[in-house]
Amino acid sequence: MEYRQLGASGLNVPVLSFGTATFGGGNDFFKAWGSTQVDEATRLVDICLEAGLNFFDTADVYSQGLSEEILGKALVGKRAQSIISTKATFPFGDGPNNQGSSRHRLITQVEGSLKRLQTDYIDLFHMHGFDGNTPIEETLRALDDLIQSGKIRYIAASNFSGWHLMKSLALSDKYGWNRYVAHQVYYSLANREYEWELMPLGIDQQVGGIIWSPLAAGRLGGKYRRNQPLPQDSRVAQGGSPIPQAVIDNEVFYNIIDTLDEVAEETGKSLAQVAINWLLQRPTVSSIIIGARNEEQLVQNLGAVGWNLSVEQVKKLDQASEIPTIYPYWHQRQNTQLNPLPKFY
Repeated sequence: MEYRQLGASGLNVPVLSFGTATFGGGNDFFKAWGSTQVDEATRLVDICLEAGLNFFDTADVYSQGLSEEILGKALVGKRAQSIISTKATFPFGDGPNNQGSSRHRLITQVEGSLKRLQTDYIDLFHMHGFDGNTPIEETLRALDDLIQSGKIRYIAASNFSGWHLMKSLALSDKYGWNRYVAHQVYYSLANREYEWELMPLGIDQQVGGIIWSPLAAGRLGGKYRRNQPLPQDSRVAQGGSPIPQAVIDNEVFYNIIDTLDEVAEETGKSLAQVAINWLLQRPTVSSIIIGARNEEQLVQNLGAVGWNLSVEQVKKLDQASEIPTIYPYWHQRQNTQLNPLPKFY
């Protein structure tokens, strides 16, 4: 397993991390992801650790705390060798303060996560989304206090816009508070908007990218084909996809699948392994979250590391997945001397 430094922090993380949204199956949305219980979760965690993958990602809202509870039980006796990432911001429980990133809520959610995870500290704590109602200073000061108390060690953002992240970083610098060292984002061959602004920001500010849904909710795994109905056993068909179908269902997507078929044949790898390996070649990417409903899927995804696509294969996939940019990015790209693009090769 390859390890990379997470942003500007001193923390090294494996290039693959394990997402546990499949643990619990606490409602219809998450049942479409999976319903892994403690015994199977323990086996999956052990397989990860044996492969050198010691980074486990969860969130309070995943099955309303069940994912954290099951992960905590699966890591009993293994906590010291593991890195745990969890999140808060979205609705959890009842009451007027059941969502957001206020000081009141963050302290409450961290205390709850610590209990559910059966741990004294959280290695990496994410703001699951941006809270436009709470002053950013309040959020960042609360997070800094939680770091000072030893309850969390590093902080990260998730699903932020460029200005959300940059303003947060600037305020941390202004007041001497701990900065976000990572940004958990959606990025895949099917949707490359991360490259337009968030990737250049990550390069400039040394914010590591942690990638969620690298297979576009399973769409890049090989089951989705041109002019064929959606597989009925898929997350998409069962209503469990966090990615709108409208952003995927186009001719570019099926051209990507055709190119993945071609590269998979050249490399002897699966489509999913090729799609994940492509991401590993991109700037700022520190770790890619893989999920698995069962042991077979996990072992398959672990096969995405230990080898690299050739430069020509990467270029081939780049060309197949390229889409027109929106303003102001198309205007900036007219002069790449003034606005240099991230270097991919």
